[in-house]
Amino acid sequence: MRVLENLEPAKVFYFFEEICNIPHGSGNVSAISDYLKKFAEERNLVVYQDDIKNIVMIKEASEGYEAEPPVIIQGHMDMVAVHKPELIIDMTKEPLRLKVDGDFVYAEGTSLGGDDGIAVAYALAVLDDDSIKHPRLEVVITVDEETGMDGAREIDLSMLKGSRLLNLDSEEEGIFLTSCAGGARVDCRLQPEFTDMSGLEYELTLGGLAGGHSGVEIHKERGNANKLTGRLLWHLYTEEIQTGLISAQGGLADNAIPRETMVRVLVAPQQKERFVAEVTAFEQEVKLELATKDSGFGIVLKECGTTQKKAITGNALAVTSAFLNSLPNGVQAMSADMEGLVETSLNLGVLSISEAGVSASFSVRSSVESSKKALIEKLMSVVALAGGEAEVEGDYPGWSYRVNSPLRDKMLTLYQEMYGETPKVEAIHAGLECGLLASKIVDLDCVSFGPNMYNIHTTEEKLSISSTKRVWEYLLALLERKG
Repeated sequence: MRVLENLEPAKVFYFFEEICNIPHGSGNVSAISDYLKKFAEERNLVVYQDDIKNIVMIKEASEGYEAEPPVIIQGHMDMVAVHKPELIIDMTKEPLRLKVDGDFVYAEGTSLGGDDGIAVAYALAVLDDDSIKHPRLEVVITVDEETGMDGAREIDLSMLKGSRLLNLDSEEEGIFLTSCAGGARVDCRLQPEFTDMSGLEYELTLGGLAGGHSGVEIHKERGNANKLTGRLLWHLYTEEIQTGLISAQGGLADNAIPRETMVRVLVAPQQKERFVAEVTAFEQEVKLELATKDSGFGIVLKECGTTQKKAITGNALAVTSAFLNSLPNGVQAMSADMEGLVETSLNLGVLSISEAGVSASFSVRSSVESSKKALIEKLMSVVALAGGEAEVEGDYPGWSYRVNSPLRDKMLTLYQEMYGETPKVEAIHAGLECGLLASKIVDLDCVSFGPNMYNIHTTEEKLSISSTKRVWEYLLALLERKG
């Protein structure tokens, strides 16, 4: 029996479970793309699949809706695939382990991929049901949104006739998004010298942090395990603890706030007690700082015995630890035009240190293009001072607010009629594909909305069942309403 078999809306959750059974982390989208193509072919829909696996499916208008403006339904097929360290699972090959708890669907030990699997499920449920009344539907499902919006950047949309777009990539019911920040990924690299060192090897795990989506939750100032690692390494160096840095690994995606970083170091045996005392003091200091913002922080310290290994030491360690400690991170500016909106931020999402070098990957965001550029240049200047290099990838534009929006007006009126209240119209600091799509579709009128999801991009991600049903009912009413 299917895990979600008894949930409503039945077709939406049927297709959502189908999607969850197909591994579809960013960069691993061939199988899910081929599934979508087969779905369309089996229903005699027009379907386009490009070389990078983007999908466009078209269903002509139902009877009586031929004269209505076409509607584009859009989402992305990839997910941020993360799992708890103790869970043994290959998310490139194994399905998600779905569970239901009251009003929520989640995946055991992993992220759920409601961002943006629920958009794909909604779209498939609409296309699969010939009883639904609707104008011409043009469904656009892109690849690798989570790692730079490559699909939206490369997709050909010349076959589309519509200019009204429903983006189903939002996580709060009752909030209509009408603009978003632009962003980019910045990959920073440093090549410190590794030398032979003997000493006591320690494994330090800085963890217990809440993590979260770097666009949606960066303003909560939760702990960043990678940044805390840089701070600890600099602290040990300035306290003259004779340390050698063997390796470090933290974070899984540039746009996810890292919850845990594992570091291996060598310590001079005569400084063992002092090293342990400094790490313990550092842990208590940070726990006090984060007591309200991120209370779960802790450091697990494991002694691994005396050994000799290649490590970053001396002046190379000074430069490396200073580099990591000085990298900017978090909220850089708040919007002066919209209260409570983050204007500019960056997140050190992935850190890797080995003999191959130091690699630090950032997600940079801003609703002001010049501020985004300035922050990227600031980041690159810090890298240059340390003797490293940086590369900018996946640069995408922001999505500007549209003053005259017939689609937004229609959606607001319908929502008020159905629920007796006015939905919020907001901007979001997270990136959406609407800005890139607007550069491809003339006079694009776009609104983003979706059901309630929580803790996306983390192993605590969950999707509200009741909210999924309400948004489905609203989507059907919206498609049915003429004008």
